[in-house]
Amino acid sequence: MRIGELSRRSGVSQRLLRYYEEQGLLQPQRRPSGYREYLSSDVAVVRRIRGLLAAGLSTATISSVLPCIREDGERLVPICPDLVARLRRERDRIDQAIEDLTTSRQILNTVITAAPSTPSPAN
Repeated sequence: MRIGELSRRSGVSQRLLRYYEEQGLLQPQRRPSGYREYLSSDVAVVRRIRGLLAAGLSTATISSVLPCIREDGERLVPICPDLVARLRRERDRIDQAIEDLTTSRQILNTVITAAPSTPSPAN
């Protein structure tokens, strides 16, 4: 199938599909004319990519874990033995980012509440 068909079947823009290819997440064959040729299984690959992006993983991380992920209905399931430990490290990284942002928000709230009350400007 060509890129337009993959875009329609996956719900992902052609531009984004090209980006996934640039990142090594998709590897379409090339016709002699230069057109990309995707397999029907690439629809599922795009779904896995979207799921992993939604989980907060970078495309660099996804390119290395994608071969170790399969779909089981709506769930993504790790199939390589060391992948769960790596995903836990990614989750810890996300948890730390959340904690850092929460601290930043608390500091900002402290600064905002310290501001003297001023009347709202007239509209």
